Parts: sequence; structure tokens; C-alpha cells
Amino acid sequence: MGCNNKKRVTLLDKTFEVMIPADQIDRAVEQVAAQINADYADRETPLFLGVLNGSFMFMSDLMKKVDFNCELSFVKLASYAGTSTTGKVQELIGLKNNIEGRHVIVVEDIVDTGESIEHLMRSLSGHNPASVEVATLFFKPNSYSKQIPIKYKALEIGNEFIVGYGLDYDQLGRNLKDVFVVVNE
Repeated sequence: MGCNNKKRVTLLDKTFEVMIPADQIDRAVEQVAAQINADYADRETPLFLGVLNGSFMFMSDLMKKVDFNCELSFVKLASYAGTSTTGKVQELIGLKNNIEGRHVIVVEDIVDTGESIEHLMRSLSGHNPASVEVATLFFKPNSYSKQIPIKYKALEIGNEFIVGYGLDYDQLGRNLKDVFVVVNE
């Protein structure tokens, strides 16, 4: 299909145009990795916990830039339907790792209202980790309504609906290397 090089794409009933090109995303991931490398280099085998499905590309690129021994795992949460959050978080695939006394870095594709992060942080705290921080590719400060600090933010954006680089519109568009914003709402 060759849609990875287009300036516009159509997914189902919506048209999207490039908002953030792949090279800008790569630079932002590099900056987050540098912060994490500085903060965790002396800690014993931190665990990166990716939130599926959206974080898979960010997690992959971030892991390539982390320069200390670490482990990685994934959990799966759901709170979106189409272009809006449902407001209810369902844990679909739970944590399988023992995180007691461990340093955990949650890797998210996007932090919007904060419902998913709040749910996940509540779940993780019950396992007594040494620390838990959040690394997100995209942060929407105007939508965020929770008190949990988001330490590692690659890019801040407005309230626009975006797809690409792991983010989807009804499961489409995750494979796009650039990030696209909807233009026909």
C-alpha cells in the first residue's frame, strides 16, 4: 500500500495528515532515553513495562537507546473506542513479573486523561516496587486530570486525535512511521 510515505492517509471514515514526522519522533525518543540512562544507570536491572498495544513502537525504539541492563515486559489495558476514551479501564493482560523491590518504568504511547495510568499505578503499587515512573511518547497536558507525575515526556501535544507510530484509529494506522492528525472531524 505504501502509506508510510504519504502526507495524508485515510483510515475508515477519516482523513489524517502528517503532524509529527518520524525524524522528530526519533529525536524525542533519544532525549527520553538519555534522561532514563542518566537516572537508572546505577540501579539493579530496572523493568520496562510497556502498555500494549500502542506502546510497541516507542518501547522498541526506546530499548535500542537504553544502555544499561534491564528487563522488559508488557501489560494490556483498554480505555478507547474509536476516537474517544470510554472512561473505563479494563485490564486485559496482567502483570506476570515479580516487581517487589524493583524499579519499574511504565512505557506508554500517550497519556491523555490519565485514567489508564492511574489504574495501572494503583495495580502496580500493590506489588511493592521500589519505584515506578512513567515514560510516555505523547502527553496531553490540557486533558490530563490526575495527580500522578509523568516524569519522562517525549512530546507534549494538544487535544487533537492522532494515529501512527503505534497509535490507532479502530486498530488501523499503528504501522505508520509518522504521526498523523485527523483533518475531517
